[in-house]
Amino acid sequence: MHLDMCFPREIENAKENRTPVVIVGGTVEYHGPQCAYGCDTLIAQGLVEKLAEKRDIIIAPSISYSPASWAVGDATSGTVHIDEVVFEEYIFNIFMSMLSAGLRNIYVVIHHQFEEGNLMPMTLSYMKAGKRATMRYLEKTMGEGWWGSESYSDYYANLGGGDDPFSWIKVIPAMSPEAQHATGYDHAGKYECSILMSLYPDAVKLERLGDKYHWFTQSSAEANKELGDKMVEISLEYLDKAIQ
Repeated sequence: MHLDMCFPREIENAKENRTPVVIVGGTVEYHGPQCAYGCDTLIAQGLVEKLAEKRDIIIAPSISYSPASWAVGDATSGTVHIDEVVFEEYIFNIFMSMLSAGLRNIYVVIHHQFEEGNLMPMTLSYMKAGKRATMRYLEKTMGEGWWGSESYSDYYANLGGGDDPFSWIKVIPAMSPEAQHATGYDHAGKYECSILMSLYPDAVKLERLGDKYHWFTQSSAEANKELGDKMVEISLEYLDKAIQ
């Protein structure tokens, strides 16, 4: 189910049943001459769409314009980079709106600069915005001193569970470190092109690899759908467990 196509009844059901609301945190980023700019968004989006075939989740609109950084290509490369401070404020407002609507099971799935689960600027922007929004919402609805009030005397007993407010918004990788180790992981190389090829074949054009040389794209000549299918399978197993 897509949030764009939901009606109030679906949102009420989602609130009652704690249906996961999943946002793809993507980028518009240069990935060499052989790979589409939407690579990061498409990989996470494709995995989430496949998960929705198995599970009842609500897929919120993807967020593609983000702090992609110009680490791979400069400002002329086609990458769209949004300053982290500006982006965080934008995401903060999205989270505030979702919390105010009563949604309590929100996930952001990211496939960008998440090697080994490292916390890079874009991921940190989502995480900080999520914690800020949670704190602001609690203060707005319960007043200052909410945590110290008697109504929250069971705070520690609820940590990590559905009644833990700091579990309402979770930011997770599209591929866990374990999934990355099981197959391989790179940027615009053999592994990223393979998983993208499996999910969106038209987003990879290996015949264009020679248009421009980059050290990080050369292994993509070995990309293949069979490897990509395996990466999708392992990643879906992880996401099925991570998104509850």
